[in-house]
Amino acid sequence: MTGAPFLPTAQKINAVVFDLGNVLIPWDPSRLYRKIFPSPEKVDWFLREVCNDAWNLEIDRGWPFSEAIAEAISRHPDEREAIIAWQSRWAEMLGEADPDAVNLLRDLKLAGMPLYVLSNWSAETFPLAEALYPFLAWFDGLVISGRENVVKPEPEIYRRLIQRCACPASEILFIDDRERNVAAARDLGITALLYLGPDRLRNDLLGLGLPVGPHQAKERL
Repeated sequence: MTGAPFLPTAQKINAVVFDLGNVLIPWDPSRLYRKIFPSPEKVDWFLREVCNDAWNLEIDRGWPFSEAIAEAISRHPDEREAIIAWQSRWAEMLGEADPDAVNLLRDLKLAGMPLYVLSNWSAETFPLAEALYPFLAWFDGLVISGRENVVKPEPEIYRRLIQRCACPASEILFIDDRERNVAAARDLGITALLYLGPDRLRNDLLGLGLPVGPHQAKERL
């Protein structure tokens, strides 16, 4: 992508919604599979042909891990142990949260802004994330695809988000790292920003008049 992201006209925002993966929580399956396979080429092949994005999206939709793992093994029985690791070693795909991004979240929380999550995430692994990242307890509501059985960028999950936020779509600000998810939110009237890192997001939030001044990051929750 080239050029600057879309920045909506300043307006009243009554709820801020964060995606999780690669916004607040680094997630990269290759972080695990680089430990399992001897070559980058094998990692790339495995994540393209065996446990790929389309397969994982169905897990995020609510496909039970037991069934998803069995299906992948049926296609690639020689990769049985590596496929099982997708579940048994799932936490190794995660990284440390960016403190600058978490500070933005803290600023908004301390200012009293209602905060929500809209994330494609398995219902089975989300409790592990909650144990690893205490800031997930700061949110007023969670729309997790695996619990809803619907995923971004399908319109229904955004409609459910609007209901949970209990305010007009235009007063909801949604932040996501994928263009297609941002575009789907805008199609339903939600104010949405493409996440390009915490520094850019802080500037965008300030441009919308949101309370993310650096002095607030020093306070504790």
